[in-house]
Amino acid sequence: MSAQNQKIERRRAQGMTGLEKMMNQILEEANASANSKRAEAAAEADRIKAAAEAEAEEKAAEIAQKSATDLAGYQERVKSSADLKRRTALLAAKQELITETIQKAYEAFCAKDDAEYFETLKKMVEKFAAPQKGEIALNAQDLAKIPAGFEKEVNALAQKKGGELVLSKTPATVEKGFILSYGGIEENCSFKAMFDAKKDECQDLVQKILFS
Repeated sequence: MSAQNQKIERRRAQGMTGLEKMMNQILEEANASANSKRAEAAAEADRIKAAAEAEAEEKAAEIAQKSATDLAGYQERVKSSADLKRRTALLAAKQELITETIQKAYEAFCAKDDAEYFETLKKMVEKFAAPQKGEIALNAQDLAKIPAGFEKEVNALAQKKGGELVLSKTPATVEKGFILSYGGIEENCSFKAMFDAKKDECQDLVQKILFS
């Protein structure tokens, strides 16, 4: 090989070596950049994962707190409802007992023997008779067993009040007691009417006796 050719080959070899160095440098820089990008991507992924986990924990805590609050509210509503039902049942039981007591008192009042019953009627005439002329009407059962002198005694009581009473021959439609009539105006003086008129007072009295 001539000296000229040898010189050309040396230059070609040197050029190849320089190109390889350049290529190697480019590859190294590319690998370094890729490694850096991978590291950055991994760090970003870790950051996103950590943020997601923190948010998930926060949401879980919020849900747990809300669940606890909802449960407490539900338990309170259940307790309030149970208390209301208990108070309502207790009130109903008390009212039933009061009503039953008043009914028994009424039945006992109506169960007087004849002598005591007609004495009670006379006391009622003394209280309710008006200072005018009128009639007193009893039911059919009372008319059939009216004691002797009852009409005169009733009239005498009415006269003390400035009035006059005659016994009606027409039976009154009352269970116990009588009807007073003055000029077409009737006053119901039956035992039932008296108890009804005093119903609130009777309930208050019975409640004090039973529950005080």
